[in-house]
Amino acid sequence: MKTFKKLISLLCIMILCSCNDSESNPISKDAPKLTVKLVDEPGDFEAVNVEVVDVMIKMNDDEDDDNGWISLEVDSKIINLLELTGGVNEVLVDRFPIPTGTLKQMRLVLGDGNTIVIKNEADEDEEHSLKTPSGQQSGLKLKVDAVIEEGFTYDYIIDFDVEKSIVNAGNSGNIILKPVLYVSTEVTSGIIEGMVLPSDIPSVVSVLIDDMGTEDTEDDFIITANTDENGAFALWGVPEGTYDVVVTPIDSNSFYKQTVLADVIVVNGDVTIIEPPIELDFKVGSITGKILNENVVVTVSIEIDGNTFEVDTNEEGVFLLENIPIGVYKVTLTPAEGSGLAVVEMNNEEVKEDEINDLGEITLPSV
Repeated sequence: MKTFKKLISLLCIMILCSCNDSESNPISKDAPKLTVKLVDEPGDFEAVNVEVVDVMIKMNDDEDDDNGWISLEVDSKIINLLELTGGVNEVLVDRFPIPTGTLKQMRLVLGDGNTIVIKNEADEDEEHSLKTPSGQQSGLKLKVDAVIEEGFTYDYIIDFDVEKSIVNAGNSGNIILKPVLYVSTEVTSGIIEGMVLPSDIPSVVSVLIDDMGTEDTEDDFIITANTDENGAFALWGVPEGTYDVVVTPIDSNSFYKQTVLADVIVVNGDVTIIEPPIELDFKVGSITGKILNENVVVTVSIEIDGNTFEVDTNEEGVFLLENIPIGVYKVTLTPAEGSGLAVVEMNNEEVKEDEINDLGEITLPSV
C-alpha cells in the first residue's frame, strides 16, 4: 500500500510538471523530499504503544487552524516507543515529495489504539488504554519554520518524550496521553552514539541542552536515551556544541553510580561516536582502623573478584583503604614477617557508598 501511495504521488508530480505554467506550481520534477523519523525519550514503563495514523505538514502558513495541511500518507501502525532505544528509530516518512517554500508546521496524528503496560501491585504486567484529550486528537502541532528548496532531501526527527506524555488523571483511574514532542532536523543537529559498560546494567544516557544560551534554566531541556541489551545508545537531535554526557543506572540499588563523560563535541549533520565505550564507575567507600601493636607494619587487604586491594599501616598504626566498591568483605590484617604476631581475618565488613567503615582499635594476638 505504501509503495502504491508513493507511485500515485510521483504520478501527480509528473502531471503537475507537464503544465505550461510551471512557475505557478510549487512542485517540480526536482521536488524536495522529506524523511521523518520517530525516536523516544524513555519512560519508566513496561511498554507504551501508540497508533501513528499520519504525519502532516503546513507550508507557508503559520495560522493555528485546520486549513492547508498536507498529508504525508503514513501507513497506520502501532509502535512501542520503548523499543526505540540504542539508536533504533522508526521511519514514518521515507523521502516523500513535498512543495518548495517554507515548512512552517508539522504534526504527528495518533489514532485511538494507544495503550500502556505497567506493573501492578503483584508485579505483573497490566495493560491500560491511553486516553487522548479531544483537543489533541487531530495531532500535536510542531513549529518548524524551515526553508525547503528544490533538489534536497530533508531529514526530520520527532522526539517523543514518554515520561512527560503520560498523565494520571487523578481519582478517575484513567491514564491520559498528552504527547510532548520535539522536532529537529539532522542538518541543524547532530547525533551522539556510543556504548556503556557493563552492557548488562540498563542505563539512561542524557545531555542537558541550554536552549537559549542563557543562564536561565527554564528554557533548557534534556535529551535522553536508554541503553539496549548490548549497552548501545543514540542521542538524536542534539544541537551543535560541547556537552557532558551523563550515564545513570536505572536501578538505584546498582553497584554502579552516575558517570559523566565531559567535553563531547557535536557538529550539525554529523554523528559523534564515543570511543572507547563509557565505563560506569563503581559506588565506593572506605575502610579505616588503627593497629595498637607497636613497631610493626601491618598490611590490610581485601579481595574482590580476584583483585586485591591493600594498604600498609602508617607510623601511628592507622590504615585507610579508599575507593573500595560497595559490598560486604573479609578484611585480612597481615603483620610483617618475623613480628611474632598472628594474621587476623575480620568477616562481613560492609562498605557503603561515600562512607568510611571504621573498624576501630585492633590488637593482633601473638602467634
